[in-house]
Order: sequence, then structure tokens, then C-alpha cells
Amino acid sequence: MTQGGIELVCPAGSPAMLRAAIEAGADSVYCGLRDETNARNFPGLNFSEQELAEAARWTRARGRRLMVAVNTFARAGGVEPWRRAVDVVARSGVHAMIAADLGVLAYARERYPELRLHLSVQAAAGTPEAIRFYAEAFGVRRAVLPRVLTVQEIAALGREVQVETEAFVFGGLCVMAEGRCALSSYATGRSPNLSGVCSPPEAVSFTERGGRLTPRLSGFALDSFEPGAPAGYPTLCKGRFDADGVLSHMFEEPVSLNAMSLLAGLRGAGVTAVKVEGRQRGKVYVARVAAAFRQAIDALDRGQDTRPYEALLLDLTEGGRETAGAYRKGWR
Repeated sequence: MTQGGIELVCPAGSPAMLRAAIEAGADSVYCGLRDETNARNFPGLNFSEQELAEAARWTRARGRRLMVAVNTFARAGGVEPWRRAVDVVARSGVHAMIAADLGVLAYARERYPELRLHLSVQAAAGTPEAIRFYAEAFGVRRAVLPRVLTVQEIAALGREVQVETEAFVFGGLCVMAEGRCALSSYATGRSPNLSGVCSPPEAVSFTERGGRLTPRLSGFALDSFEPGAPAGYPTLCKGRFDADGVLSHMFEEPVSLNAMSLLAGLRGAGVTAVKVEGRQRGKVYVARVAAAFRQAIDALDRGQDTRPYEALLLDLTEGGRETAGAYRKGWR
């Protein structure tokens, strides 16, 4: 584990992805169980109970940390899957559990007071008052911050709370208020914060006409691409639509967060850990991102310039485009 520097937290959608992240330089890895209790509940992803326990032992033996996301919201009359998930996590020997639902946090706190709790970004806690509430009520030790704060706001927040803070620095962005997605529910009946999946694969289809590729979600045409043009995974929020004769991205343009250039500012703001998004990607993706951020963080710790590493990941971003997101808020 890196001593005295920023902790690098990377995603793992599978045991192979976990090993790739650690071997490439991640200090910590986060994953989820194979059910609706985590916000990346895609077929073929995530960990069984046995795999989770084995992964916890593997990472601990290497001086690294494993965290588990139980970060969707439990349903009225159907909370048992979330309670079972907490039970599994508590028995597995992982470093921490990441959660947002008040009932899930309360159950974990009552049944397993020794279990370290981190507050998911899905809780959207962006003020000292909100974070203090979770810390006092449930013993939360770390808050994953919403991606709507500037570095200056994070610094001001950090001065008023006693918990660790974690900030996203790379990966997909969401136009909705941190996980509360109505668009996916509208089209498919399933959403990230309830079912753990955005644009579920069974609702996705592609049609080709005249050489143009049209991705669809539950029959809704989301875009149309020229032959050979890059086409990402289809989601409603990043669809391109013809409205009154104007073709544009109505909600959000396909673009990825890359805040590597702000590592020094985030460290100065007191951020404990920086987080990479992308459990649904793959081991090549996580290895490259982890290696690039490992180099940048190590350079920062040596007092060196991080700029040589900032362009290493452009080909992994959506549409080959990246942004510092709201960290700079240039419109204000």
C-alpha cells in the first residue's frame, strides 16, 4: 500500500480484472456480488461468495485492499437480498463495504459493528452536514464524493468533516443526479440504482440499413453511425436525436472523465483516495488505467510533473473525448 500518498482505487468486474488492477499498481479494488445489490449487475460480471472470500485473501496477502459495493437501493417488501449481501460481505474478510441505502447501512451497523463502511456516491452526500449525518448515524469512515464538486469545494468540505474522502478521476460520467436514473427505467423498466443495470443487454439491439448502424434500446433508436464510426454501448442519456430538424445529443455527449491533471489539487484538498470507474469494462482497460495513474501518483509523490502521463488514456475514453468534469466548473 502506498504510504502517505493518494490511494488509487480501481474497479474489478471479475477475479481476473481484480488481479490485473493490483498487478498494474492499484492500492485498492472494489467489486460487487452477482445480484441486484450492486450497480453493475451485468451478465458475466461480478463475484460469487467463494470468489469474494478468495479475492479478499489474495489482496490482503499482497498488502492491498478489497471493497465491495452493495450500493443499490433496497425495495419495499423485498429487502432480503440486500441483507444477505451484507452478511456475505461481513463474512468475507474484505476491507470495507460501500453502500448508500439508509436501511442497508443501518442493518450493517447493527449486525456487524466491526465492518468498515464507506458511503457510496449514490448517496450524493456533498455537504459537511450530510456526511456528518452518515458518520454519526452509521459510523461511515469514508465518503465517495459526488462528481459535481469543484476542487475548492472539496477542500472546504474536507476541513469540516472527520471522515476520509474519495473522488472519481477517470471513467464514465452520468447526467443524472448520481445514480438516480429515470431514463433507463422509462425505456426498459430497470435502472442502475434499483436493478443494478443501466440499459440492460436484453433490451439492446442493433440494425443495419444502407451501411449505417442503428443501436436501439427497447426499440428506441438512439443514434445512427456511418460505416466504421466508433459506437459505444447504447444508453438513452447519450443518444443522438433529431429534434425539429436539429441532430444533437439531447441529454449528454459521449465523453469521459479524466482528472489526472488535478491530482495535485485533489491531494491538496485533503482527498484520501482517487477512484476509477468501469467495472463493466475489462482487464486490459483496468490494467492500462491503473498503470497510468500509478505512474502519475508516484511522480506527484516525488515532486515531479504529471503532465507526461495525462494523454496516455485518450483512446479509452468515450468517443476519444475527455473532460475534467465539474471539478473546474468553467461556466461559473
